[in-house]
Amino acid sequence: MTSLLFIIMLFFWLLLIFYSWMTISGVWFRLRKKERKQLEHYPSVALLIPAHNEGVVIAKTLSAMARLEYPGKLDVYLLNDNSQDETGEIAAQFAEIFSHIHHIKVPPGEPKGKSRVLNYGLSISESDYFIVYDADNEPEPDALRLLVETAETTENAAGAVGYVKTKNVATNTLTRMIALEFQVFQLLMQCGRWAAFKLGSLAGTNMLLRRSVLEDAGGYDPYALAEDAELTIRLTAAGLRLPVVPESHTWEQEPENLKIFIKQRTRWLIGNIYLLEKSFHDLSHWRGRTFILSVQHVLTYLIFILLLLFSDVFFIMSLLGYTLPEMKAPLLILWFMSYIVYTTQLLSAIVVDRNVSFTNIIFVLIMYFTYAQIFVIMLVRAFYIYIKSRIQNKTIGWDKTQRFKSKDQQT
Repeated sequence: MTSLLFIIMLFFWLLLIFYSWMTISGVWFRLRKKERKQLEHYPSVALLIPAHNEGVVIAKTLSAMARLEYPGKLDVYLLNDNSQDETGEIAAQFAEIFSHIHHIKVPPGEPKGKSRVLNYGLSISESDYFIVYDADNEPEPDALRLLVETAETTENAAGAVGYVKTKNVATNTLTRMIALEFQVFQLLMQCGRWAAFKLGSLAGTNMLLRRSVLEDAGGYDPYALAEDAELTIRLTAAGLRLPVVPESHTWEQEPENLKIFIKQRTRWLIGNIYLLEKSFHDLSHWRGRTFILSVQHVLTYLIFILLLLFSDVFFIMSLLGYTLPEMKAPLLILWFMSYIVYTTQLLSAIVVDRNVSFTNIIFVLIMYFTYAQIFVIMLVRAFYIYIKSRIQNKTIGWDKTQRFKSKDQQT
């Protein structure tokens, strides 16, 4: 028992040290000044927007795309995946007004999902680069230009990755916590990993890629529910880089109720479990810099959750008056240090992103007890669904995230 607890604590401390290192590196990367130079020639870009029943948000999305300020050739493709609402009509109206916006009807096919739609979009377009935006995204006018400039001036770059911000952050407690999570794990940790290892990871949206790179990689994996994470591993294994550009902003809508949030994140977790299984069968995922991504993947989706469960169990046992196993180091410190590191990451993120407020600080202090614990439940659920589908030899279908009307649409 003592040996097992020692191993648990060893893994735990290694994980805490790693995340602390990434946090410090991320803060340093965000605070340092970066010089950017305009390009003499801006390559052509195809902007792909997969869309299925997005009538609630698509007009605002296409309006934002029309406002993009890009000096090179830019074509916007709304990839209409069998929408049954007004998505097609709205897209057709924009296509009539703007010559560079195109409404494309995607033929039906299997398996359903974002990867298949993106592969079709690539097959009907021509460009040096392509960039992906989700159907609820509103990128800032300079978002694309900043990504292209970085990709063109970074050695061996496959593309570049921007920052995703929450536009409905003030709606309720859930959206505030999602926004804080994004600031840490998509921005601060991304920047830290790039600063420390020159490693970036695709975010699923506001991500730029060279067309030739994806063609050489064989396109998107149509069975990957977390297509961004899966493609990140393949590109890194090929020796390519994905520089992080935190100044490139897009704004997206996040789930506004717990049911939709759990469905969305369960899909993401299932996609990452699929990637875990794929990594265990492909040795290229464990060579060179890809080793760091694969190890972090295992630590995040397996070891960290187990350690979180152990720390919760020890904490509850101590509250109930149970005697914990004796060790040279107190086991309750597992829970305490988890809370300290998690909260420090959140505080660092809001300071760097300049949105410190009394409300945000309160949310930061309680997120470990609430938001973080939901992921334990969701990961157990995701493993159950994934294992069941493997036993029954069934393909897990794509689960579209429900959109909401913004306040100005409701009035």
